Amino acid sequence: MPEPPASPLDRFFRITARGSTFGREVRGGFATFFTMAYILVLNPIILGTTEDKYGNTLDGPELVTATALVAAVMTIIMGVGGNLPLALAAGLGLNAVVAFQLAPQMSWPDAMGLVFVEGVLICVLVVTGLREAVMHAIPPALKHAISVGIGLFIAFIGFIDAGFATRIPGDTGSVPVQLGAAGRLEGWPILVFCIGVLLTVALLARKVRGAILISIVVTTVIAVIVNEIADLAPTAWGLTAPSVPDDLVATPDFGLLGAFSPFGAFSEVGAVTLVLLIFTLILSDFFDTMGTVVGISSEAGLLDEQGKVPHLGRVLLIDGAAAVAGGAASASSNTSYIESAAGVGEGARTGFANLVTGGLFALALFFAPLALMVPAQAAAPALVAVGFLLMAQVRHIDWERWDLAIPAFLTIVVMPFTYSITNGIGAGFIAYVVIKAVLGKAREVHWLLWGAAALFLVYFGIDPIEQLLNGE
Repeated sequence: MPEPPASPLDRFFRITARGSTFGREVRGGFATFFTMAYILVLNPIILGTTEDKYGNTLDGPELVTATALVAAVMTIIMGVGGNLPLALAAGLGLNAVVAFQLAPQMSWPDAMGLVFVEGVLICVLVVTGLREAVMHAIPPALKHAISVGIGLFIAFIGFIDAGFATRIPGDTGSVPVQLGAAGRLEGWPILVFCIGVLLTVALLARKVRGAILISIVVTTVIAVIVNEIADLAPTAWGLTAPSVPDDLVATPDFGLLGAFSPFGAFSEVGAVTLVLLIFTLILSDFFDTMGTVVGISSEAGLLDEQGKVPHLGRVLLIDGAAAVAGGAASASSNTSYIESAAGVGEGARTGFANLVTGGLFALALFFAPLALMVPAQAAAPALVAVGFLLMAQVRHIDWERWDLAIPAFLTIVVMPFTYSITNGIGAGFIAYVVIKAVLGKAREVHWLLWGAAALFLVYFGIDPIEQLLNGE
């Protein structure tokens, strides 16, 4: 008996041709959403709890709306345009750059404007083919080190946000941070955080799908119960006290859409700092995307005979457009999510799964009150977990080759120790160039790296350079 002809939808997404079914695609779409839905909580916490240069913060409900909206739209566009089971949302690590590197030096609209500019530049790099040139310029060891350093930085932020580690008030000694608020752990919120960390790592060790989201939900429930029983003051939890909202559903607040200034940062910081900030954004977005796209395509069995991703140029262009959309909506740069692997594990092989994932993000637009009831102590364990996942890339660094290992080490440790992703990248680049030069291997260094290292030298030495120019 002949097989029934494939439907137009099947032919468009090549569902049958890739060995999948509509049922697998739907299951895969649900799995991907539930493994990355934590971003609806974490992105507002990272961006909404940080003040810009002028003391302003972003509104929580508006951030939830912006995060869900851009994730929904760009995930669907990737599904239709790229036909890959590859979902997109605000990038962890990228939002840390925006919150802790950009915002302290300018206003929030200016910071989001730089994200917009970064996305445009990535699109230009894709269209002109320069993306591959930059990819080849930076050695793999430094690419992995950047991810590892960001992981440690994010984990550190998690410990600080939860109050597990704090700055020692007025201390001038040799120890800048301490355990808890007084050298020991005190209070119910810290206990909730510790429970959350143990729950998260236990779920990860058991390889439970959606481990991070499950941990956030369960820890939030525990926090709500503890808050009711202990009758704690709202300030005990920091900015967000865990209490059940009066309304579980609310009208989306689109107030942040369009609240960005593409050129405002040009008047806020110096030219060298501006170039380096944009460079840091591009670098953080650039290589994480390439690794994610190749990894997901490989896991789905979609690479061709040469190991290439189908329609790679189109996929990368959509990913760049996601950064543009993230900046325009003040949701931070959006990028491809490695959590899409959960959907692939459920059988997703095409972009149809993205229609499901994107549709669920669209539904999430109306549930902002649920996201806003999550205290930092329930969300911070996820930051620690993400730090671990990024840290795992350290295994790809050849620690026997000191010309690679030393720059990688400096990249990794300088980020959390100076609370700056830019500083870590700069330290690694300069060390790499210098070590290669003293070993007589200067020709192995791409000219783009020489240029970047020179910029970072100016960046680190800007104060004495300014004094020299001013005759001081």
